[in-house]
Amino acid sequence: MPHHDAGSESLGKRLLTLFVTIFSISATANSGFAILSVMKDEFVRKRAWFSEDQMADFIAIVQSTPGAMAVNASMVVGYQVAGPLGSLVSVIGCILPPVVVMIVVTSFYEIIVGNEYVYLFMRGMQLGVVGMLLDVLLSLFANVTKKGFVYPLVLVAVAFVYIRFLGWPIPYLAIGCAVAGVVKALLFCREASR
Repeated sequence: MPHHDAGSESLGKRLLTLFVTIFSISATANSGFAILSVMKDEFVRKRAWFSEDQMADFIAIVQSTPGAMAVNASMVVGYQVAGPLGSLVSVIGCILPPVVVMIVVTSFYEIIVGNEYVYLFMRGMQLGVVGMLLDVLLSLFANVTKKGFVYPLVLVAVAFVYIRFLGWPIPYLAIGCAVAGVVKALLFCREASR
């Protein structure tokens, strides 16, 4: 269920707000991870539609499902705010800006590709994305470690080593982390019942 009072606005107003908000986020954020940071800022801090915990859960869902992160995030947020129609409106708002940009870029590719200013612009955007990624990473890490530090830290370290040094398939890591989460939950339930 949404964190905000969905009944206080008409469905039409919620859909319009979703479309405009997601459209503007998609037009300004330039990667899947960056859009997560901007969405968190917009929907948790500015609009207070969701709590930090809810947004962390949405981010976990988005990262564990196949497909483009920006589209998946838009779909989840849209559904939470306005149901299936909210998902559809949010996805359209999310994919429209990149489609328009790609049409323009491919139309003028020869002019754009060798332009030094375009190169510098893209380089600056890449550096901004690094800052956005750090924000998402720190928020996620703070969220998963607030109830205990050692277990999540060990799991993060193992996942990092797996990805960075072993080069094994990522789905195995996802399955392993999911199993580790279930084991931890079962151990927690066992300790709580004592």
